[in-house]
Amino acid sequence: MSRLWGIVPAAGQGTRIQPLAFSKELLPVGSRVDESGVERPRAISEHLLERMVLGGADRLLIVISPLKSDILRYYGGHYGTARIAYAVQEHAAGLCDAIFRAVPFVRPEEGVLVGLPDTIWFPADALRALPDGRLSFLLFPVDRPELFDAVDTDAEGRVREVQVKRPDAATNWIWGAFKMPGATLHALHALWEERGRQDEYIGTLVNAWIARGGAAFGVRAGRSYVDTGTLNGYRDAARLLDAPVMMEPSMSGEKA
Repeated sequence: MSRLWGIVPAAGQGTRIQPLAFSKELLPVGSRVDESGVERPRAISEHLLERMVLGGADRLLIVISPLKSDILRYYGGHYGTARIAYAVQEHAAGLCDAIFRAVPFVRPEEGVLVGLPDTIWFPADALRALPDGRLSFLLFPVDRPELFDAVDTDAEGRVREVQVKRPDAATNWIWGAFKMPGATLHALHALWEERGRQDEYIGTLVNAWIARGGAAFGVRAGRSYVDTGTLNGYRDAARLLDAPVMMEPSMSGEKA
């Protein structure tokens, strides 16, 4: 696979953790050491960008709303070794709409990574476990899968169903990121358009994709996962980042 894009949907309003005076993707969680050796706060979305670069992304596309120019000012044109482009989602219209803002940028022969910028997960290099050439989800075990999108797979890892926030989830493994060829991105976009853009969540669209004979796979390479979109989740993220490495596997991904 030639170029690998990292798609970062960052146009949401962040109502669960308001009020903030800035975009939720810039909420400080953890720290980093800058080029001069000074420790500084780290924006929550930096954790995802770092993981995408570790996963091989050399281009990043951040999808923002018209009100989120602070994200553009914060990141500018690059992060690490990856160049950054921006797309605008004029109105909050769900994850699928945000992801498909990447369609004009991504060629069929290129690859795509998608993650959520208000999450923190380990191991940091887990995206490397996802194969090229097919739609695959990076899975994490959590205590309360009904709060997320659980991914039910067979013994070979083939996805049977994505269970979107179902109280009767058949598994405690949820997706935290996913990878696919650019051709699959374009095919999913065409299916989404055919279905009248009714799919807000990627899980319902993937279920339709599978029903039509498409394939998706789950890779259980994740150990710990936290959604920082709530105050309790923000506290969990701070604890996760402060925990010793040996404690990572025992951390849950519960979201309040």
